[in-house]
Amino acid sequence: MFCYFAHFRLPGGAAVTLEPGSLRQIAQVLASVEGLERALVHVPTPAGTGHAFPNDEPGPPLALQLYARRIEALEDALRPAGALQALGTAGDVEALRGMRVQQQIMLVRALPIEPLDRELPPRATRCSYLVHYPGQAADLSAWHRHYIDHHPPIMRKFPNVREIEICTRVDWIGGLPGMRVDFMQRNKLMFDSPDDLSAALASPVIREMRADFHQFPEFAGGNAHYPMLTLDTPLRA
Repeated sequence: MFCYFAHFRLPGGAAVTLEPGSLRQIAQVLASVEGLERALVHVPTPAGTGHAFPNDEPGPPLALQLYARRIEALEDALRPAGALQALGTAGDVEALRGMRVQQQIMLVRALPIEPLDRELPPRATRCSYLVHYPGQAADLSAWHRHYIDHHPPIMRKFPNVREIEICTRVDWIGGLPGMRVDFMQRNKLMFDSPDDLSAALASPVIREMRADFHQFPEFAGGNAHYPMLTLDTPLRA
């Protein structure tokens, strides 16, 4: 599976809240993209949502994760005449016209976890912890091998975690105006609610995560963590 990541921000990082009408417009654009398996729309959690790294920069006003089994489906949607051009600075969604986009396609490594006994909540209440590593490792293969071998067994211990993904970079063809980035890795942890996310990240598991972090092979660039409300957008059949 491949995932297209797009983070939208106003110049200078000014805060903005997207109105429900704009989110509906964005969902309509995503529903028009052929070949998508899943489309996640992330917006910031309410102020005061606790997480493990509160001094990180604020999350973007909008982040998208678009999943497809074939990378060509994402690349076609990004063509100059593709469906995702509607999200660009000259596109159909007025709320996004002044925003700058940071974008990347990556390979998705979805990790199996024990399912929770309770039912899934309504779509609009889920919450994700988005993490990215923008820099470089001295030995990228060794870095990924350590991370994938050691970090997920700890991640699975988080109370009430619903999903765990680790995404690694690939070469890809774009076409949506905006910054292309080449982050070496992105992760997503999904929970049922901001309260579940905050409780998990306040649990003793976070100490195990930090201890393993100090065992990572050499890398530069640090990381960033964003708690985000997540809408699993319906796609056309």
